[in-house]
Amino acid sequence: MAGARDAGRAAATGARPGKRRRGPGPGPEPEPEPQESSLACAAAPSLRDDGDSGLSGSEESVFSGLEDSGSESSEDGPAEGEDEVSSDEGRGGTEKTTRQQVQREITVDREEGRERGREAGPPLSREPDAGLDPRTLRSRPEPKAAAQPTEPPRRPYTRAGSPPPRTEVASVQGQDEYAEDSSDEEDIRNTVGNVPLAWYDDFPHVGYDLDGRRIYKPLRTRDELDQFLDKMDDPDYWRTVRDRMTGHDVRLTDEQVALVRRLQSGQFGDRSCDPYEPAVDFFSGDLMLHPVTNRPADKRSFIPSLVEKEKVSRMVHAIKMGWIQPRRPRDHTPSFYDLWAQEDPDAVLGRHKMHVPAPKLALPGHAESYNPPPEYLPSEEERLVWEQQEPGERKLNFLPRKFPSLRAVPAYGRFIQERFERCLDLYLCPRQRKMRVNVDPEDLIPKLPRPRDLQPFPTCQALVYRGHSNLVRCLSVSPDGQWLASGSDDGSVRLWEVATARCMRTVPVGGVVKSVAWNPRPAVCLVAVAVEDSVLLLNPALGDRLVAGSTDQLLSAFVPPEEPAAQPARWLEASEEERQGGLRLRICHGKPVTQVTWHGRGDYMAVVLAAAGHTQVLIHQLSRRRSQSPFRRSHGRVQCVAFHPLRPFLLVASQRAVRLYHLLRQELTKKLRPNCKWVSSLAVHPAGDNVICGSYDSKLVWFDLDLSCEPYRVLRHHKKALRAVAFHTRYPLFASGSDDGSVTVCHGMVYNDLLQNPLLVPVKVLRGHVPTRDLGVLDVAFHPTQPWVFSSGADGTIRLFS
Repeated sequence: MAGARDAGRAAATGARPGKRRRGPGPGPEPEPEPQESSLACAAAPSLRDDGDSGLSGSEESVFSGLEDSGSESSEDGPAEGEDEVSSDEGRGGTEKTTRQQVQREITVDREEGRERGREAGPPLSREPDAGLDPRTLRSRPEPKAAAQPTEPPRRPYTRAGSPPPRTEVASVQGQDEYAEDSSDEEDIRNTVGNVPLAWYDDFPHVGYDLDGRRIYKPLRTRDELDQFLDKMDDPDYWRTVRDRMTGHDVRLTDEQVALVRRLQSGQFGDRSCDPYEPAVDFFSGDLMLHPVTNRPADKRSFIPSLVEKEKVSRMVHAIKMGWIQPRRPRDHTPSFYDLWAQEDPDAVLGRHKMHVPAPKLALPGHAESYNPPPEYLPSEEERLVWEQQEPGERKLNFLPRKFPSLRAVPAYGRFIQERFERCLDLYLCPRQRKMRVNVDPEDLIPKLPRPRDLQPFPTCQALVYRGHSNLVRCLSVSPDGQWLASGSDDGSVRLWEVATARCMRTVPVGGVVKSVAWNPRPAVCLVAVAVEDSVLLLNPALGDRLVAGSTDQLLSAFVPPEEPAAQPARWLEASEEERQGGLRLRICHGKPVTQVTWHGRGDYMAVVLAAAGHTQVLIHQLSRRRSQSPFRRSHGRVQCVAFHPLRPFLLVASQRAVRLYHLLRQELTKKLRPNCKWVSSLAVHPAGDNVICGSYDSKLVWFDLDLSCEPYRVLRHHKKALRAVAFHTRYPLFASGSDDGSVTVCHGMVYNDLLQNPLLVPVKVLRGHVPTRDLGVLDVAFHPTQPWVFSSGADGTIRLFS
């Protein structure tokens, strides 16, 4: 048997030079070196022996499955050990024996050895090595090929005198047809069969090969960073998937990617399949002579069935015995029932005994008669009025008519409609009597304090200031409460004494006065008047002469800068003639001015211009005579502005919203939504935490800045548009003036406790102005120290209510 093995090995080794490749130039093929054949002869028995002590790391990986489980494959090139041998031995143009060819030779050798061993005698004893660790096998020293140069080649297990198989020689000499397996079957490297791979999740191997050795899983030592680098560097990362059978990464081809995309989009996997191909009708609509199959009818189709005969006989017997009754004919007559005839005693209506009878029709009267009395017959005017009324407003649903006899009465046209309405009344009648809840209307009204407990507040008209010949648009009270300034459409500004209603001075300004504002500083006697496109600063010279003189000195102490900066407004000094009339400065804007208001400290004033764009609001500084535009863009038509009494805030009211700007930070702090159509006026509480707005749709909106951007309370005390609102500086009072000619005074208490909401109570409606040209009260203002309110109206009068 040893001789047979040596002969087979010699045949296998001798056939190997036939695989050599020719050199680059013409000529005979170089003879193989004896050292290469000695290496092949030396390596073959070491791989075939029963003991595995002589296996190298690379060779052991071939048989144990490590070559297929993560080490370099035979397609990528020769292993490192082969490169070293080829470099050491100096192989130039000779062909290198690949690992796959050596593996196939040894596999064939082993298969034939097993067959010959079974035929010849008992099998050779082998040391089991299926359970060895592949790392231990790698660590074993490799046998030196040069140490056994004279060992004769061994033959495989063949019978004596039988030549080696030709298939082995052919596979070595010719090209290996199994080098690349492109079949769609399972990978031939994994021979575990159809076994769930989840069984091997906790083991380092994935199964066993044909020799009983473990097939180890590929070593995966790549962390997430390596995977991320592969994802960034490898352009084919997106089409690489992992094969669970072998553990290798498989790169999908373009055909496989296209197949996956078609399946994901709900298309057919086969590209050549046409789901919309025309259908071929197997049966046609044409009458044919022969049937489709042209098969003659069976004999049983002409003979009565015995099974059916038995069924019929059983049914006849059941009918005779009365077990089967014939179906009764359906009664198509409609059935009616009374909804109120029976009541379930267990129901709610039965327990409470609250049965409601069906409503009855009203009995006919004289108007329903065909010959009514003459007083029931309507005249032509009453007929026209009845036709113009809505059906729900008419007292009768018909017009009484008179006929000479009963046989002349035509058919009633509304008979079907009235019957239908009667059925609806019966069907929709309440089935349960509901007890009325006796609620006192006084309990529904919120508990408010009595007005006499909220005094003082203005209750009656005290004085009337007459002198203007046209409607008085605006008014303002001096800080000490002694003087009153008013502007009118007659082109003049009048200064009044509050206590006596005497006009102390009249200043003609030559235009319609839109706004008047008294400087809030007691040490400055100055009035700002908005006329056309200018703001006039007047010194009325009323009261203390020292205050008037100090005001002139303050204005004359200004020193203009050497290089004047560009400003949106021009500051002009008044002429001598104008100074005698009280004018000191003129601020020209080039656009109509609609409002002017002072800051609490008296140095700044805000002006609203009737123009589109971001220059609708300008702020002027009196001490430096400087003007600036605080906004870069516009958020709509600006109606009015107001300074916050305590903080550096500016409130700007547009037609639909009120915006609160922080002047130092130059940013929008809050946006209030009044939920009204058009804001007309604005006022800020002296504490600064509450704001009221008047609108042209007869609403007064109260905002609590600490509570929400939505209105805290909406008051609808007026019937027409609101023109002005105002807060009292000392008392918890606020007032609103409307086009209906009334002034409504309300008590508005604001508490220091933030958890307690403001108390709003209307206390008095003051009337006295006569509406003129659909205009009533145009402006209201409180006295700074007394609970008095001033109002100016379209009738050209100013009224004081105390």
